Amino acid sequence: MLSRLRRGTAVAGLVLAAVLGVGSWASADAQVPLTGPPPGSAAWVADTTLGVRLPDPGRASPEEVAAFFAGLPAAQRDSLAVRHPQVVGNLDGAPVALRLRANALAVEEERDRQRARAEDAALPSAERAAAAARADRYAGLARHRLLAFDPRGRGQVAEVFGDLEHDGRAAVLVPGSDVDLASYDRPSATGYDTLAGMARALRAASGERVAVVAWAGYTTPVGLGVDAAREELAEAGARRLDRLVRGLAPVAGRVELFCHSYGSVVCGRAAPDPALVAGVVAVASPGMGLERADELRVPVWAVRRNAEDWIGDVPNVSLLGFGHGADPTSGGFRARLLPSTGSHGHSGYFAPGSASLAAFAALALTATAS
Repeated sequence: MLSRLRRGTAVAGLVLAAVLGVGSWASADAQVPLTGPPPGSAAWVADTTLGVRLPDPGRASPEEVAAFFAGLPAAQRDSLAVRHPQVVGNLDGAPVALRLRANALAVEEERDRQRARAEDAALPSAERAAAAARADRYAGLARHRLLAFDPRGRGQVAEVFGDLEHDGRAAVLVPGSDVDLASYDRPSATGYDTLAGMARALRAASGERVAVVAWAGYTTPVGLGVDAAREELAEAGARRLDRLVRGLAPVAGRVELFCHSYGSVVCGRAAPDPALVAGVVAVASPGMGLERADELRVPVWAVRRNAEDWIGDVPNVSLLGFGHGADPTSGGFRARLLPSTGSHGHSGYFAPGSASLAAFAALALTATAS
């Protein structure tokens, strides 16, 4: 018994050393997941101007939210979006078009608030400079079609490429570490290695027939340290992903989930409903928190890693709360394998002309609104 405990402790140390020391992996600041209702929820709940009780964002299910809005005249829906843009814009189950309108208003409000801070002489120069940078960022977002916008902390966002209500097919991209409001669509050398770039590439490869949601809607790990080796952030993200999918169901039908890197842990923990999710694609995955694909109730695909992807050096173990289990590309995991010819590096699987992107587009085109 004692010898087994010693061996287990030694293995745990090796796992930690490996997980935190592989390649360029470095310790990172611990992140606290953003949970609970959207900003402005207290004012929303207290609003009685329509003479009806508004659904509590912290308690109401997406289905209950959808039923509430379905019973309102268009003018009353619009008035709620104007009075409570940050709530309506982030409320899963609210009509997609209304969320897009609300988030456009929320971005404008936050841009103006940050501009005012940038011009406030009472603030330290560093705070004014940071506020000016945020204002510029939000000014750029004003042209985007946002399904979610939450500026708290590192910020969360979901952008729609295409038309969720009319394209008939939909995909959701779930990112890994270091993706947030500031970085999800940053300029890049290739144009397809950011979350938004991946979404644009997938939509283009589908012949503009698939609506794609670039979902930076959970608190991702920063760097590749302890948070990336554990699953607490993935558990919190899985709950948010589930609400997103349930909220999209009335208009988008069954969606395909494309889960990159740590995002594949989120998808594994989400336990997708086959009535709402056509399948899960693990891309550059360190493991999904599962030992076999059939632990999920939906088809699971895994992309063969290219030779330049450092994720292959990550140990596929799960011990004492660290690591994410079996390699989804291994035979024992029993996922359906997809090719990666033409891709390069950890974030290059959505490269135009690659076999992986062609396979992604083919899968996304099979997700129907039925």
